[in-house]
Amino acid sequence: MRTADNWNDYIILDTSCGEKLEKWGGISLIRPDPQIIWKTERNDPLWKRADGHYHRSNQGGGQWEFRKKIPESWNITYGSLVFNIRPTGFKHTGIFPEQAVNWDFMADKILSSGREISVLNLFAYTGGATLACAEAGASVCHVDASKGMVQWARENAVSSGLVDKPIRWIVDDCEKFVAREIRRGRKYDAIVMDPPSYGRGSNGEIWKLESSVYDLVKLCADVLSDNPLFFLINSYTTGLSPSVMGYILGTVLTAKFGGSVSFDEIGLPVKSTGLVLPCGSTAIWQR
Repeated sequence: MRTADNWNDYIILDTSCGEKLEKWGGISLIRPDPQIIWKTERNDPLWKRADGHYHRSNQGGGQWEFRKKIPESWNITYGSLVFNIRPTGFKHTGIFPEQAVNWDFMADKILSSGREISVLNLFAYTGGATLACAEAGASVCHVDASKGMVQWARENAVSSGLVDKPIRWIVDDCEKFVAREIRRGRKYDAIVMDPPSYGRGSNGEIWKLESSVYDLVKLCADVLSDNPLFFLINSYTTGLSPSVMGYILGTVLTAKFGGSVSFDEIGLPVKSTGLVLPCGSTAIWQR
């Protein structure tokens, strides 16, 4: 497992009974996590006095309970990157901290390449990968179907002092955007994507990652340059293993570009046990 263990402003203090106790800067939160099936003792006193607790509803979704008034949003940092954090109605806070291990990988690849790199970030959310790549010197095309998420990403770029970096901010359906980029003849040296497990398109079409990811990767291969640097794909879909994603990248990309494929779970350290909480999967093709 690859572990995102370079955080200073974020930590998982403990995990038990389907929930994790976290510190986001000076704010403590309890949030649900379906991976946490163990029922260990809750010895940390913050379990009883966390600032915020997200309760799931039996009818779907859920709501926050706040024990005290907290800021509507606040900042945490990762290296020189600054992220605006705010609890949303879907339990999320604006970043997935485990992705920092991938931000570091991409930044190192870009810095060590010794050339100008253009990155296409699909399903780009609030821009963690976008900012990491831009800070490392790449030009980035940031694409997400949610106008609100793209605006949040732009705010993170301002907070991180990266507003003048060469970033294109695109609100669009990712698959349709890639198809248009292919027709326009535009190429990218690297692709990162974090597609959802399930969703609906603008015309009501159903998206399921398991049945759509191969075709999406194959489509994206046609927008890569002749000398690509990496292709990274994340998944939080329970039934889609890292090795399956790695196999897809291998069949689509290594035959065309050579290179190698790696795949693994990514996770975050838990202070109370010294163990690592699995948080998702990543497969990487690279030269």
